[in-house]
Amino acid sequence: MGLLVLVWVCAMVAAAVWWMGIVLEQWSVSYDDQPGELADLKRRASLALLVAASVATAGPALIALVAYHLRLVRTAAVFLVLTVVIAVPAVPIAVGAGGDLDPAPAATTPGPPGHCMEHSGGDTRCPGG
Repeated sequence: MGLLVLVWVCAMVAAAVWWMGIVLEQWSVSYDDQPGELADLKRRASLALLVAASVATAGPALIALVAYHLRLVRTAAVFLVLTVVIAVPAVPIAVGAGGDLDPAPAATTPGPPGHCMEHSGGDTRCPGG
C-alpha cells in the first residue's frame, strides 16, 4: 500500500511540475508577439491540467480498490473518501481543461442574404423571382 501511495504522490508532483513549467513558459512568451506559440502553450497547459486532475482523482480510487481487495476495509474507506473530496474540485477543472482541448468549430462561409438586394442597372426585383 505504501508503494502505491508513493507512486500516486510522485505522479501528482510530476504532473504539477509539468503544468507549472508550461505556465511559466506561457508567462515568458506572453511578452513576445507570437499568438500561435501562445495558443499552443495554452493547449499544452490544458492537457497537463487534465492529466494532473485525472491522476489526483484516479490515484486514491485505485488505492482504495487495491486496499479493499486486500481486505483493508478502513484503508479502503479512507481513500474512497479522499477520492470524493479530491474529485469535487478536480472534475470541473478536468472538464474545463478538456473543453479547451477541443478544436474550435470550423468557420462557415456566409450563405446568400435572406432579403432582396437591389442590383445594378435599376432592377429592383429579387433574384429568383
